[in-house]
Amino acid sequence: MKYYIIAGEASGDLHGSNLIKELRKLDKAANIRAWGGDLMQLAGGAVVKHYRDLAFMGFIEVVKNLPTIMQNLKFCKQDVLAFRPDVLILIDYPGFNLRIAKWAKEQGFKVIYYISPQVWAWKESRVKLIRNVVDKMLVILPFEREFYETKWDYKVEYVGHPLVQVVNEYRDAHKNELSYTKPVIAILPGSRKQELAAKLPIMLEATKSFPEYQFVVAKATSLDDSYYQPFLANYPEVKSVKNKTYALLSIATAALVTSGTATLETALFGVPQVVCYKSSSISYEIAKRLITIKYISLVNLIMNKPVVTELIQHELTANNITKELNALLHNKDRQQQIQQDYKSLMSLLQQGGNASEKAAQLVVDFMHANA
Repeated sequence: MKYYIIAGEASGDLHGSNLIKELRKLDKAANIRAWGGDLMQLAGGAVVKHYRDLAFMGFIEVVKNLPTIMQNLKFCKQDVLAFRPDVLILIDYPGFNLRIAKWAKEQGFKVIYYISPQVWAWKESRVKLIRNVVDKMLVILPFEREFYETKWDYKVEYVGHPLVQVVNEYRDAHKNELSYTKPVIAILPGSRKQELAAKLPIMLEATKSFPEYQFVVAKATSLDDSYYQPFLANYPEVKSVKNKTYALLSIATAALVTSGTATLETALFGVPQVVCYKSSSISYEIAKRLITIKYISLVNLIMNKPVVTELIQHELTANNITKELNALLHNKDRQQQIQQDYKSLMSLLQQGGNASEKAAQLVVDFMHANA
């Protein structure tokens, strides 16, 4: 069969690559064309557009890049029509993918969504569109099934979270890839230029208060090393690694983490963390009025309580980071509570089994049933 997969971010590239691996096990003749990144390419997908050319964060940034986004939509439609896939598989990235889903349904293509847009956080009205244009929704967060089925009477499949298997496989196969003379605190500032510029300088400023620790920045594979140079220039004691985020987390004592998938990855490695979020003032003010959830980190959202501290916008200061890091490093009760909550989190996310394997099986079963 012919599969067309669209992922627009680094996390989508990771999950898309594992989905491709499982699809190829089930369908030896699979012909897969994709938007994604290096991981999806290595897994066997023919990547025609890289996610580094697609990732725009925040309302203002999206508006500024609107001509590029519209051109990408036009190219995508032309490419899908030329390829004529048996199924279109969309991975998160809702601003783009929901537009493609609506168009694809009108063209008669089968549409499967793997990793739901966060409609439970904002723009809940999008569920009406999803019900009309998505033939099958595969969700990875335990509360999403109840959200869709109870509140919106829309049947979805919970497959578990794909990161559980990714992290477990890494920990089984890799040991001590990195070594430092001091205990390590990881800095995971994200993969987008806008978020790096807003948060990394504040994270780095906090490192001055912890001379007994080695801070290490995890660089995004999608960005050139030269982009980090102006930020790191005044912090020669801070190290950096590239394409070794998991190796870094496996030895980290604590971490400063930008909001998003990285918060969950950090938790799955059992690393206490401070979640850091900051965007442009206008983007933040707009988001604050639209987003209805209590937390921004996946860890807190899934557990429905403040497991990890979130420093958001004006709260993200070097002094506040220092205060929270001190608590993580020296408060035994805090450390024990976090580890207990992390174990509960892992249990919730493992309920679906191997997410990538289950998702691929559901895709193939759906296609056979609708052949």
